[in-house]
Amino acid sequence: MNKKTVKDIDLKGKKVFVRCDFNVPMNEKQEITDNTRIIAAIPTIKYLLEQNCKLILASHLGRPKGEVKPEFSLKPVAKELSRILDKEVIIANDVIGDDAKSKAENLKEGEILLLENVRYHKEETDNNPEFAKKLADMAEIFVNDAFGAAHRAHASTAGIADYIPAVSGFLIEKELTVLGDAINNPERPFMAILGGAKVSDKIGVIDSLLDKVDTLMIGGGMAYTFFKAQGYNVGNSICEVDKVDLAMQAMEKAKEKGVKLLLPVDTKIGKEFKPDTESKTVDWTEIPDEWEGFDIGQKTIEIFKEELKKAKTVIWNGPLGLFEFDQFAIGTNEIAKVLSELSATTIIGGGDSGAAVEKAGLADKMTHISTGGGASLEFLEGKKLPGIECLQDK
Repeated sequence: MNKKTVKDIDLKGKKVFVRCDFNVPMNEKQEITDNTRIIAAIPTIKYLLEQNCKLILASHLGRPKGEVKPEFSLKPVAKELSRILDKEVIIANDVIGDDAKSKAENLKEGEILLLENVRYHKEETDNNPEFAKKLADMAEIFVNDAFGAAHRAHASTAGIADYIPAVSGFLIEKELTVLGDAINNPERPFMAILGGAKVSDKIGVIDSLLDKVDTLMIGGGMAYTFFKAQGYNVGNSICEVDKVDLAMQAMEKAKEKGVKLLLPVDTKIGKEFKPDTESKTVDWTEIPDEWEGFDIGQKTIEIFKEELKKAKTVIWNGPLGLFEFDQFAIGTNEIAKVLSELSATTIIGGGDSGAAVEKAGLADKMTHISTGGGASLEFLEGKKLPGIECLQDK
């Protein structure tokens, strides 16, 4: 972590623009169903309040695609923040309009203003310089603490840093430290578990991890592309036929590097894509035509478990089955349970795997759950994240 943080800069009494990640799930009644991301921003907000800063918070929520849509309003977030901090959070009715500008101008030390959803403007995702400048004009310092959006070169995550000094908050600092240590200096055996639907989403990560890990376990929908690469039938299972060559290359590379590559040896299949579909477990080489693979089977669970018991560092990104349906969540839940019992560093790469661990009630048993699915993937791949690159170096 060679980037400046809030502790490396004098912030006393300054007007600070803080990009948070308040992209939280809500139900139809606009009630927040999981406030993890809001909680994650609290240490930075509290530190800035201790410095008597005037705080302007910004975030996106969902994908309103440049239109003002009430269901994507940050008003419920302002309410939840007020509750957690036990302090009024003023909400602006716009982002760079008259309401936001006048409220930002009149902020006093120790006050908090939350702007409306930055993605109400398409200029945000276009990283429009004029829009970024208008955001910057409200403040003197930019603090990025939105790790979940750090892989996006948007106006409020990167563009704004062209106009005012930029440093990281505590959340980004923690993410980079934990993920960086795991990748660059892991305690061995170092193992990675990759799941999720598509090989195409993970091929860069597979390639990068094969240079670093001792064991790589693959499950989820992407396993079927590996089965296909070995010439086996996958029935109606999700399979990227155009990525079969990449799966072959990954298997070859694992051999060359002496990395143990574990693929499922059995799979739980279903007749249809629905929660109560008829299901059975078959050998990975024997998936019938009309059936679809939805989870790793019990033999695979046992093999993965035995291997994981030797691990000292584990990174897991992507569920191992269709965990939204209970009968196909067994593989994901069993592996989460094993990880929760290890005396190893266990890092969950946000997104669906984070949600699966939360759903299994095991989140507090992991060393670290990343707040950014896409960002943590790109970081593991060795890509530069625009929301980090734009920050001042120490």
